[in-house]
Amino acid sequence: MIQNAASTPRGQLAAVLRVSGDLVQVEDAARALGVSRLKAAKSLARWEGRGWLKRLRRGLYAPVPLSLTADENVLDDPWTLVPELFAPGYIGGATAAHHWDLTEQLFRTIFVYTTRHVRTKEETIQAIAFRLRHIGEDRMFGVSTLWRGRTKILLSDMHRTVVDLLDDPSAGGGIRHVEGCFRSYLQAKEADLSQLLAYAERLGNGAVFKRLGFLGERLRAPADFVEACSERLTKGNAKLDPTLPAPRLVKRWRLAVPDSWKDTSSHD
Repeated sequence: MIQNAASTPRGQLAAVLRVSGDLVQVEDAARALGVSRLKAAKSLARWEGRGWLKRLRRGLYAPVPLSLTADENVLDDPWTLVPELFAPGYIGGATAAHHWDLTEQLFRTIFVYTTRHVRTKEETIQAIAFRLRHIGEDRMFGVSTLWRGRTKILLSDMHRTVVDLLDDPSAGGGIRHVEGCFRSYLQAKEADLSQLLAYAERLGNGAVFKRLGFLGERLRAPADFVEACSERLTKGNAKLDPTLPAPRLVKRWRLAVPDSWKDTSSHD
């Protein structure tokens, strides 16, 4: 008697993968197999035991290619994890900067901005490091859509990426690297300084304009852009990079900078 492929464990897994795509959740298995969530969860656990699936976190699995060794990463594209784990949210920071060719440096960590409440700023799943930042729903703007297979991924657009880096320089590997990203942005044909100002205003962090104006002057950005930053300065002082000692105040930009930074405008 020939056994129906759909009745075999491998056949059932294939049916589930046709429904789920790159990542498998309990709901996918229950829907594909027409069983309860409890039975679906037990099936996924059995398939994990056989080495057919890899458990990424509770209720979430990735299929294991037959040719893969036990210690290899099962995910060809770790970005596909982001919508499943952190939506609503988007990939940004240094990860997006590399995507938009603002830097050649590729960080192993994936930077994610999410409206979900996160208990930790860093999380590692399947040897993939994520750096998480919680944002309000009103900050879910300036994003573009990418498709990776059947997975829809949100990514900060080029302008939002720059604003995010200046909002939190640590998301770009520190202010020196952020300055390099901003330099690349100014040279890019897609650069839109009016859009950059609009995003910075919408974000609502006065420190962004202080850093934008200071770096814009250093990098010889158009004078009207630098002046627009100056007109939007808020009261009080900010630090060029909150993670670095900054004993020197550049009064023109109300910005405290490290001794190693020289203000081209000389308005101390």
